[in-house]
Parts: sequence; C-alpha cells; structure tokens
Amino acid sequence: MQRLRELSRRVEAVYGEMADTFSGYQRASGLTCRDSCGECCTQTTIEATVLEALPLALHLFDQGKAEQTLTQLEELPEVSGCFFYQRLSFDGKQGHCTVYQQRPSICRMFGAAGYRDKQGQASLSVCKVIKADKLEKYQQHLIMLTANPPPMMMSIKEQVSQLDYELGNKHYPINQAFKLALEKVLLKAYYSSFDGEQIA
Repeated sequence: MQRLRELSRRVEAVYGEMADTFSGYQRASGLTCRDSCGECCTQTTIEATVLEALPLALHLFDQGKAEQTLTQLEELPEVSGCFFYQRLSFDGKQGHCTVYQQRPSICRMFGAAGYRDKQGQASLSVCKVIKADKLEKYQQHLIMLTANPPPMMMSIKEQVSQLDYELGNKHYPINQAFKLALEKVLLKAYYSSFDGEQIA
C-alpha cells in the first residue's frame, strides 16, 4: 500500500506542475472555460489511465467510500459521461466536478493546450465552446503559435505515464479507469492487512 501512496504523491506532484503550466497559459491567453461549463465532462470518449485515477482512488479509500463508489461504477451503463460530474442543467452542459482536486490529467488540460500535428508542428487545441465564445483570442493565438507556443499535452501525459509503465501505459474510458484504480487499491489494502503492512 505504501508503494501506491508514494506513486500517488508523485502523480500529484506532476499535477501541481500542470496547474501552473496549463492554467497559467489559459489565463494569460484568455482562453478559459465558461463558468460551470461541463460539456466536456458529459462526453463518452474521454479516456484516462489507472495511474491518473490513483490519487482519487486513494482519496476515496481514505474517506471510506471506495467500495460504495466501486459498486456504483459497476452499475453504470458501459458508455457514459464522467461519473463524478454533477449535472446542474437538464442538458448536462452546466455542472461541476465533485472530485476537482483529484481529477485526472486529461481534465486538467481541457480548454486550451498544445499538440503536434501530422507534420510535427505545434498546434492549438481549443474546445468548441471556448472557440465560439472567444474566437478573436483563439485566432490571435493561432497566429502567435511560434512566438508563444502553448504547453504540450503529450509532454505532461508522458511525465505521468513514466512514473509507472504498468499503470500509466494503457488508456481506458474514464469511468473504467476509476473502477480499475479502485479495484487495485482495495486489493492491495486487503493483502496488506494479512502482511501486517501499514495501510494508512
């Protein structure tokens, strides 16, 4: 269990760097999300690794909510938006994240971030809501890509995945990643109780 906790601390350290890098770029560029916008959270194509979900799994375990949450995740339809997104409007476009501090890295990069196109050139990925709301700023930053490149999504994803190849290599639908991380934590806690290992 101690190994999982140490691994989780290392993931959270990278998350801290991400907050400075991605949030800083988004604020400076003006390419920020609408208040209470959760349109991306309802998407069924969002993926994460078990490693990215580990800090949340341990947080739920420490709160005594791991088994209950795992049961709820197992009962979800196979294809659904993020389990931890709380809808505040009928269409789901307004809402908030109920586990914001422990959210996976993909959620921390949403809004505006960089990626490499097929030619290996820096490109800007901006969600359709931000594009519609802030088209002029989006176009300005497309022009400024070389002089002011956005932080690259892949470099941060690699920083996280390199912490543990087994847990950080494969991407799953986000709710499945949560489920697998909870199963790993609960299984490790179960065996640790027999080994006399400190669980906390």
